[in-house]
Amino acid sequence: MLYLWSQLWLKTLMTQTPDPIIVLVNPQMGENIGAAARAMLNCALTGLRLVNPRDGWPSAAAEAMAAGALDHMPPVRVFGKTAEAVADCHYIFATTARPRDMTKPVFTAKSAAIDIRKRQAEGQQTAILFGAERSGLDNDDVALSHAAVTIPLNPASTSLNLAQGVLLLAYEWFQLGPSPLSGKEELPATHDRLVELFERFEKELDAHHFFRNGGNKPVMVRNLRNMLSRAEMTDQEVRTFHGIISALTGKKLAE
Repeated sequence: MLYLWSQLWLKTLMTQTPDPIIVLVNPQMGENIGAAARAMLNCALTGLRLVNPRDGWPSAAAEAMAAGALDHMPPVRVFGKTAEAVADCHYIFATTARPRDMTKPVFTAKSAAIDIRKRQAEGQQTAILFGAERSGLDNDDVALSHAAVTIPLNPASTSLNLAQGVLLLAYEWFQLGPSPLSGKEELPATHDRLVELFERFEKELDAHHFFRNGGNKPVMVRNLRNMLSRAEMTDQEVRTFHGIISALTGKKLAE
């Protein structure tokens, strides 16, 4: 009976869409990728994406450490850039143990899981970014996200293995159980739509000499993107912003 209940529970969870996607950025060891995949399937998550795995993909070391988990998941998707890996996502969480110079909502693993379930019920696709084993996420990767996730631990020992971090987030999400879709119509714009707006906005700012100090441009661009990301604009609001740029510059967005 317990086996049948667990299988029904797993099937129910895995048919809820869209489940959060786990994105491993610059993972260094195949063993850690496999362990992360095993932790994901333990908690009924199956969407795994990799950005520039150091040792390439597929990986025999990952297959061995996954203990069969990869066989029960869709093919792992591999990307060259983090922005490409989250292009179809509405809301992105970045896991980081270090304070950053960016203003973002900060969640614990539990509060992030609650927020993910709420967004899932609205039909939003979420993603959770995990950085390389040694260095974590860099500032540009964190800038892609809407929110940060930190896990309060012993200040004298805050380092987690990659798979441990994945398991903590996945477990908190799994414990909340499935939630039915709410049918909310106005979803935030996906990341690729935001990038299109960011790049156009930055191009026009550059053309009108907004970035007077070239040395500060990368930081200013990152701060602008961070500011606009916090707005969680819908597709309609993105189109309106494009219209504002067109009105100010006299240039329509190229189709």
